[in-house]
Amino acid sequence: MVSQFVSSHAVRLLGALDFDFPEGIHAIGRLDSHSEGLLILTTDKRVTKLLFESKVPHKRTYLVKVANAVSEETLQHLRAGVTIRIKDGEDYTTTPCDAELVHAPRTLFYNEDGDSEYGVYSWLLISLTEGKFHQVRKMVRALRHPCKRLIRVSIEDLRLGNMKPGEVKEIEEAEFFDLLKIRDHKN
Repeated sequence: MVSQFVSSHAVRLLGALDFDFPEGIHAIGRLDSHSEGLLILTTDKRVTKLLFESKVPHKRTYLVKVANAVSEETLQHLRAGVTIRIKDGEDYTTTPCDAELVHAPRTLFYNEDGDSEYGVYSWLLISLTEGKFHQVRKMVRALRHPCKRLIRVSIEDLRLGNMKPGEVKEIEEAEFFDLLKIRDHKN
């Protein structure tokens, strides 16, 4: 599913979900077509600016399945910053992030996509506060661990939890802003 409501391409869109969305709703921090997980939908156009364009960085956490066994040295490299290629072929060194090895998740979207359990792979939990285009995928690829799955599990304290693909959960505005650690949302 594409994380938008309108497209000129013949793809499955958010409007196909079994939910009566209000007029003017849009996705914030969209996921690319090869990613899955937490997606914020809102009618408040200020949220994008407050969350992703403010001077205060906001943490996003991803569960990432990568090819090959990840070493402690690779984790340290991820944590310190990785040089990736961004727009116009320019090199960019990512800001430090949190990265840790985790056991294969047994409940969170585990193996629902038909992933083969053959071959060597690792699961990582990566938290960062910046978001260059496909940054997590580029970071792990630069360290010779191609991304096999990418699941956004949280944005600040707003967590995916046990939600299933396509499930929609409404949150009251005050709780929403508190979980996202957005201040001054009425100004």
